[in-house]
Formats: sequence, C-alpha cells, structure tokens
Amino acid sequence: MTTTASDTSVDLGSPLTPAHLLRATAPLDVLVGTDVRDRVDRGRAYLRTVLADDERPVYGAKTGFGALVGFAGRSSEADQCDNTLAHLGAGQGPDLPQDIARAALLVRTWSLAQGLSGVSAHVVSGLSAMFATTFVPAVPRYGSVGASGDLIPLAYAAQALRGRGHAYLDGVRLPAAEALASAGLSALQLDGRDALALVNGTSVTTAALALAQSSVRSSHRALADLTCLLVDVLGADPGFTDPRLISAFGHTGAVTVASWMRSMLDGTTPTGLRALQEPYSIRCSPQLLGAAEDALRYVDGIVAADLGGVSDNPLFFPGDDLVAHGGNFFGQPAAFAADVLAMVTASLGNLAERQLDLLVDPARNTGLPPMLAAGPGQQHGLQGVQLATTAFIAEIRRGVLPASTQSLPTNLHNQDVVPFGTQAALRAYDLAELLRLLCGSLALGLRQAVHVGGRRPTARRCAALLDALAVAIEPVDPDRPLDEDVRVAAEVVITGEW
Repeated sequence: MTTTASDTSVDLGSPLTPAHLLRATAPLDVLVGTDVRDRVDRGRAYLRTVLADDERPVYGAKTGFGALVGFAGRSSEADQCDNTLAHLGAGQGPDLPQDIARAALLVRTWSLAQGLSGVSAHVVSGLSAMFATTFVPAVPRYGSVGASGDLIPLAYAAQALRGRGHAYLDGVRLPAAEALASAGLSALQLDGRDALALVNGTSVTTAALALAQSSVRSSHRALADLTCLLVDVLGADPGFTDPRLISAFGHTGAVTVASWMRSMLDGTTPTGLRALQEPYSIRCSPQLLGAAEDALRYVDGIVAADLGGVSDNPLFFPGDDLVAHGGNFFGQPAAFAADVLAMVTASLGNLAERQLDLLVDPARNTGLPPMLAAGPGQQHGLQGVQLATTAFIAEIRRGVLPASTQSLPTNLHNQDVVPFGTQAALRAYDLAELLRLLCGSLALGLRQAVHVGGRRPTARRCAALLDALAVAIEPVDPDRPLDEDVRVAAEVVITGEW
C-alpha cells in the first residue's frame, strides 16, 4: 500500500478524525500552521491581559483547584504548575495501552491548538514535536471519573512531558527524563494555566472511545462478510436479504447492511438441502447487524463532536472579552456513547459465537463433522476455539453494565455528579478486542469447514474471502494450537484486504 503525506501527518488547522488517532501510534508529523500559531498567541495575550486585572477571577491561574477554588493559588507561575499537577499523582493500576496514551495527547493537542485555552505557544509546539518520535507517557489506568477532564491520567502525561515519572520510548519503559533525552525532546516548561489546560479535558476518554469505535466498526463489517460466507458455505438461501423484505422492516441500518450482504452474496446458489427458514443467527442477521449500524452511527456522531470540540475550563474568547467558566470538561456524551458501544459489542459477539456454534454442530451444519474435526475422536478441530469463544462472550457480558449510570459525588461535592465516561470508554476498548477475536474464531471455523467437506463458495466475493483465509492459515489437520491462527484470521477478515 502506498503511503501518502496524509497518512503520516496531522494538520492542527483541520478537523481531527478517528483515522488520525489510529495513525498516532507511529511517528507522525503534527503540523502547526500560521493560523494555529496566531490564534494560540491571541488567546495567550488575552490571558495575560486578564491576569493583569486584579478584579477579574480566573480559575486555576489565581485560585486553588476543585473544591479549593475559594482559596488563593500560589503566587509564582512555576509553583502554580506544580500546585496543579502534584496532588493529581494518585493514579493506580497498569499503564494505559500506548495507543490510547498517544491518541489522548493528540486529542489534547488539537483542543489546545484552537486558541481558547490560553496556553503558551511552546506547549502546542512541544506536544507536536513529541509525535515525531516514539515517546509515550506512562499513564496509570485508574483514577479518572471523566469530569473536570481526565485529571489524574493527564497529569501523569503532563509530568512525563516535563521529565518526571516514566515514559516509553520504542516500547521500552524508562524514566521520563531519560526517554525525553533519548528522543531528542526538551522537557516542557509550564505555568499554572498551561498545566491546568493539559489536564482539564476528557482527552483520554475521547481517545479510548474513538479507538474502540474504529475497532468495533471494522468487526461489524467483517461479521457481515463472515455471515455471508457462512450462508454460502452451508448452501443456504439468501432470500432473507431481499430488498423488498428489508425495506418493509423500515430501519435504515438494516437496509444498509442487507445491501452489503447482497453484494457479498451475489452469485451464490442455494443447495436446496437446508430448511425453509434458517436459524435466527442467519435469517435475522440483517436486522441484528442493521440495528448495530444504527447504533454505531450515533456513536460516530459523538466521536466526531468530541474530536471537533474544545474540552477545557475556563475558555478564553478575546474577541468578546470573555472568560467563560463552565463545564466543557464533562464527558457525559462519551459515557453514553461508550455504553451503547459496549451493548453493540455484546450483541455482535453473541452473533459470532452462535454462528460458530451452528457451524461446528453436525445437527445444524448440513452434515459436516462435529467440531469440524478432520477425523473426530482422533482429532478435535475447533473444539478448543469454541471453548475460548464461550469465555470471550462471558467476559463481554460481564463488562456491559452501563458505567454512565453509576455517578458518585466526590471532591467535597464540587463534583456532585460525574459521568464515568473514562471507565465506559476503556471498557469499550477492551471489549472491542474480544469482539475482534470472536470474528477471528468464526473466520477460522469457516476456513476449516471447507477443508472438512463444506462446499466451496459460489459467490465470487465469498470465494475471495475464503481464498484469503486459506492462504493465511493451514487447515487444522492434524490438531495444533490455534491461538495465533485466530489472530491471523481476524486480521485477514477485519482489514478487508482480500
């Protein structure tokens, strides 16, 4: 695949997309154009004007933080930075996945670059320079409630950029100062406003949600393709995708998905050996996948709004001479969207698991051997893989409890309602990986089904998918460990490069 400039760069003067976040795991050119510099400088100059006016309060620059807003902050700007970050060093648990940490900082950089946060221009430039390297702050997973921004995790990121704490370079965890020096980066110099602006946004939540959304969307389309391959291998009748039938259902997502499926199944010929009506995991798949499509479109909209919005407090509007104190750091939209995404993931995962169960069962798979074993008893085919998929589904179901309904007051009731969007988004990210493995498990089963007597697909696109799987994966004959094969199969079907 040819790499273009847009594949390796992000312009802070243009809208941010989930594709940018996916690319942020590797070195990336983050471009700070003249327009961006000008608006950041205007915001900074206005901040200076406001701070010089003793009659105008500015949260976090002249005051303490959170419940302690009624008290004066430290008089030195450098000390006020430490005042912001030191008390937030209370995170626990394993480090966040590095793709989330990098994506979160890209989201944060874009937000600051809109010029409404009053940050120093060198903060935006310093963050941008980081993306040209493999530097990743080490950020603990637990500590954010997704309100007042992702305060604790972003504080660890800010400290790492200052040379404090730990960071990764080329995947190796190091003291942050050592990682900065090895990457050729200078430690960020921050004042109180800079530090607060770095932490006072829901960028970790947004990043985790966007990455999870991208993964689930890819698995959703892959599962539609795999359903078609299942139909073709079994010789089922594709009439359940008829456009008149689906149009009468009245749901736009189902119409979209059924159109995909008809294209995938074009040319298939039923064997006539199946029952008049297939099990729901086949017959109702356009309705189920279509409902997922409708829900994913809602999540798409939330992700786009989060990526295109400024998450901070306060915001500075020089043209209106306004310092606006409010709640643009409150991650409720992402919390709802992540909970919806988790529910979609559970339903899609359940569909994949049920289809694999159908495929390995000789009572329902039109006479293929049990567990798709090439010599049942002497061999066991997909038996271990099916056990694992059952465990994956149990784990997904356990994690679907909505986080957005679990509000608890904290911070002396300053934060008396909180969205818990961070928990919801990180959970959705974890579940998305299990869904990917379920797709890989089903794909492996379909590859094996043809090896043990299932028919070669008669639809051109279904045959192309099977051929891609057959090139990547040997038949399970004799038995072997299949963990790596599941991951390979997932990569084949989810990337769509077949």
